[in-house]
Amino acid sequence: QVQLVESGGGLVQAGGSLRLSCAASGGTFSPTTMGWFRQAPGKEREFVATMPWSGGSAYYTDSVKGRFTISRDNTKNTLYLQMNSLKPEDTANYHCASSNYVCSAYGCSRPGAYTAWGQGTQVTVSS
Repeated sequence: QVQLVESGGGLVQAGGSLRLSCAASGGTFSPTTMGWFRQAPGKEREFVATMPWSGGSAYYTDSVKGRFTISRDNTKNTLYLQMNSLKPEDTANYHCASSNYVCSAYGCSRPGAYTAWGQGTQVTVSS
């Protein structure tokens, strides 16, 4: 069974950058779509970004457009999230997720579209 493991989180000052990684292991990994979500204490899980595993157009929630970039390295079975110009409101536990479904941009922003999740990596942005 495929496992997703995130890394790269940490404490950073506002305006700083972090690069999150999500490594897949434990089996044949061939998802249709990959995504990043985040969850702050007391809040619901929030969509951040998604992209087809085969490459192509990525979609972002409005609050991170122009600051975050999702990418992948198929040879390493790894998904990335480059986060620049971080803000205190970006503070959350960030999870990666994989899906075997073909979904629209809206559909891929819904947690229910994803079938496997990582445990998350904490990102804390200080002001």
